[in-house]
Amino acid sequence: MKILAIDTSCDETAAAVTENTKVLSNVVWSQASAHAKFGGVMPSLAQRMHEERIDWVVKKALGKRNLAKDINAIAVTTGPGLSIALGVGINKARHLAIKYKKPLIAVNHIEAHFLSPLANSKTEIKFQVYGLCVSGGNTIFVKINKIGSYEILAQTVDDALGEALDKAARMLWLGYPGGAILEKFTKFGNSKAYSLPIPIVGQEKRKIFTYSGLKSAFYRLVEKEKPLTKEKIYNLAASFQNTAFTHLIRVIRYVLANYKLPTTNYFLVGGGVAVNVELQKRLRKLGKEFGIKLLVPYSKKLCGDNAAMIGVAAFLNPKYIPPSKIDRNPNLSFSKNTI
Repeated sequence: MKILAIDTSCDETAAAVTENTKVLSNVVWSQASAHAKFGGVMPSLAQRMHEERIDWVVKKALGKRNLAKDINAIAVTTGPGLSIALGVGINKARHLAIKYKKPLIAVNHIEAHFLSPLANSKTEIKFQVYGLCVSGGNTIFVKINKIGSYEILAQTVDDALGEALDKAARMLWLGYPGGAILEKFTKFGNSKAYSLPIPIVGQEKRKIFTYSGLKSAFYRLVEKEKPLTKEKIYNLAASFQNTAFTHLIRVIRYVLANYKLPTTNYFLVGGGVAVNVELQKRLRKLGKEFGIKLLVPYSKKLCGDNAAMIGVAAFLNPKYIPPSKIDRNPNLSFSKNTI
């Protein structure tokens, strides 16, 4: 089943062609440089830039493929995401579905992150398995009973992990997108140089991820340490990332230790923060404690927002919808949409 997939959920204009779970093309045009001067995504600018590039990315993804003859269905992200950005991709997908008489598949962006490690994967997965989405907008730990059936074990109640890393980077004037830059700076810093409060220490049974308090504590620390030298910035970056990851691992460890393990031993991890080498290292170490193997996307490109994961999710859990009924849902609930 060949699918043309489209994603315009935030600040990447993306299109891809997938065949079952195989990625045939994956085109992502990033707007990061345009949003950098604002220190974050400007929704109206994102919408305008999506409109300028959507035709180009679709054409690039299709290559020499004939949409009428070579494509079986069209998939598009309907949420969650920026409302006016989502609308661009949905409008394009609707137009193509009507014009070429193709089935239209609505995809939950978070579910696509969970399933992204299955793209081009030869690993035989027997459900149940664990899943973790760590992105700029979401931090959710789930048990995947089967494709389309998920049990939320822990999730954020405020900032997502990726958002917290971006905000910490902004406090250090490291630019946008900040998380990736922060990671580079941590390599030169001492993660024990500064003491920051680990969220909900001793209360992991609440099964939540929370970064608002850590962010506030970091802001006060940065203000206290001004003027900032290069060495201070390196150490501050390393200390924040270390504390943020420590909190994540502590909560996941509690869940793994206190809830029945799945019948198989895989841990699917997706989302933009999944590319972080230190995080992968800690998750692998945690997995060894419980006999669980880590499975991440085969390419860094599939960790951030992209359309290939949308195509894979559309194949694995197709939700067909008439073009006249499809609509954006910026606050789409993961659990309600997929269970």
